[in-house]
Parts: sequence; structure tokens; C-alpha cells
Amino acid sequence: QVQLVESGGGLVQPGGSLRLSCVASGSIFTIGVMGWYRQAPGKQRELVATITRNKSTRSGDPVKGRFTISRDNAKNTVYLQMNSLKPEDTAVYYCFADTLVVETQVRAWGQGTQVTVSS
Repeated sequence: QVQLVESGGGLVQPGGSLRLSCVASGSIFTIGVMGWYRQAPGKQRELVATITRNKSTRSGDPVKGRFTISRDNAKNTVYLQMNSLKPEDTAVYYCFADTLVVETQVRAWGQGTQVTVSS
């Protein structure tokens, strides 16, 4: 079983920056796509960004040009660099990792980290 632990959330003013980290641990043979979702109060969960093992990336329209996803395969870690933050970015951010467990793909989830953008 793979566990994901997130860190880096907090309170930041509009225009500020935060860097989220998510570390995978456990008996890991293969981690494929990793990424981030977010969920704001009263809203549906929204895909923020994804990154493949070969570091091809995609991001949702609301964060294009502001957020950058990256990963370090040796450290089993995915990052989300968030710049030019806006109040509408306020949400709980959840990382995920698609893992191969006994030849079956399983998506592991982090516990979530709160990001609040407010003046």
C-alpha cells in the first residue's frame, strides 16, 4: 500500500506564492501519473494539474500560466508551485498518484492541505 503525505499549504495574500509537496511512501514498484485536485467549499472537486512519469504536464484552465507541476521520481515526490495566487484558488488541495499494486493500478490520495488566499 502506498501512502501520500502533503505539505506546504497555508495562508497567503493575493499575488503571493506557495509550493505544495506530496511524498509517496510504502512498497512502491511503479508510480505513473501524479497530480493535484482541489475542492472549495460548496463546489465540485476540480482537477488542477497532472504529470506523467516522463514529466509531460497538463493543467486546468483556471491555473494556466500561474501554477507549475513537477516531480522528482527518485524521491517519489510531486510538487505544485503556485504563483500569482487569487482568492478563488482557496481550496483544499489533494495530491494523487497512480500506482501499480500486484499488477493492478490503484490511485492513492493524500490527506489534503488547505490553501487560503486572502488579504
